Amino acid sequence: MTTVEILFRYSGHPTETEAFSLANASEVYGIRRVSFDRAASTLLVEYDATRLNAATVTQLVRRSGLQLIEEAPPSVPELPPVPPVVEPSVAPAATAKA
Repeated sequence: MTTVEILFRYSGHPTETEAFSLANASEVYGIRRVSFDRAASTLLVEYDATRLNAATVTQLVRRSGLQLIEEAPPSVPELPPVPPVVEPSVAPAATAKA
């Protein structure tokens, strides 16, 4: 199983019918999760890429009636900065005097 997420931006507020239709989308074989972020006006759909493709998922969301603006890349959590690598300093070798 290959889990993929698609993040959609939408306009307006989802109606009760649209929200109900999208809730039922999770019953489609291969859809793992559907979640709204109303503050950001985004819809996140997690699906199994071995069962569905992005075009099919997009079509399923559009059929709900939700007014999509765009497909947005999901936000990637920021990783902590990597500390710089400090190489040990090597003292010059002492020359032997004969």
